[in-house]
Amino acid sequence: MRNISVIGAGYVGLVTAACFADLGSRVSLIEIDPKRIAALERGQIPIYEPGLPEMWQRNQAEGRICVTDNYIKGLLGADFAFIAVGTPSARSGKPDLKYVRSAAKSIAETASGPLIVVIKSTVPVGTTDLVTEIVTNHGRNGHSFSVVSNPEFLREGLAVFDFMNPTRIVVGGSNQNAVDAVARLYGKIDSPLITCDNRTAELSKYASNTFLATRISFMNEMANLCDESGVDVVKVAEIMGLDRRFGRGYLNAGLGWGGSCLPKDVRGLIYMAESRRVPTPLVRAVQRINQHQPKLVIDKLQRLLGSLEGKTVGILGLSFKPGSDDMREARSLLVVSLLEEHGCQVKAYDPMAMDTAAKLMPKVIYCDDTYEVANGSDALILVTEWDEFEKLDMRKMASLMRYPVMVDSRNLYDPEEMAQAGFVYEGIGRGSSVPAKVVDLVG
Repeated sequence: MRNISVIGAGYVGLVTAACFADLGSRVSLIEIDPKRIAALERGQIPIYEPGLPEMWQRNQAEGRICVTDNYIKGLLGADFAFIAVGTPSARSGKPDLKYVRSAAKSIAETASGPLIVVIKSTVPVGTTDLVTEIVTNHGRNGHSFSVVSNPEFLREGLAVFDFMNPTRIVVGGSNQNAVDAVARLYGKIDSPLITCDNRTAELSKYASNTFLATRISFMNEMANLCDESGVDVVKVAEIMGLDRRFGRGYLNAGLGWGGSCLPKDVRGLIYMAESRRVPTPLVRAVQRINQHQPKLVIDKLQRLLGSLEGKTVGILGLSFKPGSDDMREARSLLVVSLLEEHGCQVKAYDPMAMDTAAKLMPKVIYCDDTYEVANGSDALILVTEWDEFEKLDMRKMASLMRYPVMVDSRNLYDPEEMAQAGFVYEGIGRGSSVPAKVVDLVG
């Protein structure tokens, strides 16, 4: 049985710790937040991630996982120390490595023996070299350290599945024995394994996420053309997705990308390129298109309702994606901000994220369900495509509204079915423009 320490009980750290424990390793999770430690010791997971609470509780009960705030205790007998701390970005896009530096220094000062340090956090090119320098300079008692890059490719809402069923496992480093040792930790998982130098591993995460963002922004640009051409972008994406050269994933036009990864990693890639004097006009365009999408939704609403001053607008979904309660760079934040700037009263419902959202958007009226959101509203905007929103009684929703207007920013609904339910419907790139203002048509 391998002994693994994981530093950081954030999203990546929790999933990494629980999954390695489930694969049979003994895991110590090191975390400095006392409230988070107390919750984890009770078997309570502080994030919403399907399958994670059950996995955590099972391995905790079987003694394969524990939590501590003490590096000496957490690293005692460890063979591997995974750094899974946050790397927030500044406005410039520069990733802040203070938590990585601090973790590396603490590991070096408290390790009880030789150790392989594994960087799981998303970090810019050259960070593995930096951590190697830190652990070498601060190491005590003559212990040897090897540092390896092992980026994660987890999707929120599917992270446990992705860890256990990865599309690829990437391990980068200059010490082949250390690289092989980290690769063996994943021995029970059937997946392509790619070993490389650490800089290639580091850049692969940024390149992967930036390419996903590029696909989304490309489809949003195509959606604008579709709207002006009377074409449905959903059908265009379906046709494109059948091409085996690139497939269907991340070809959905809509409100754009948010969350904790894509925005930060796109900014980080631009910063890295800029610092090396490498121009990135394509990536900058990808970012610019994404920044425009919330305004596009508001423009559609204005065209349908005229002035938004004094209007009540209902928001369906607040988290940055379905299956998650994460509000980091959620598109709802921008949409609500724009609506409030136009003098709207905003009502909202989300299955999981309302407690967090209320701290970020205190003027919003939070409702118990979607029908309460619809009641008396002048329009609805579908922001996050939760599964439960597909099952709504749309005739009932329309009957509760002052004006039955829906701007579907995720293209969740069928335009013809929405029209039959009594809605004036606008998607993104659906070619379904309404020729007159709704207030003129119904009032």
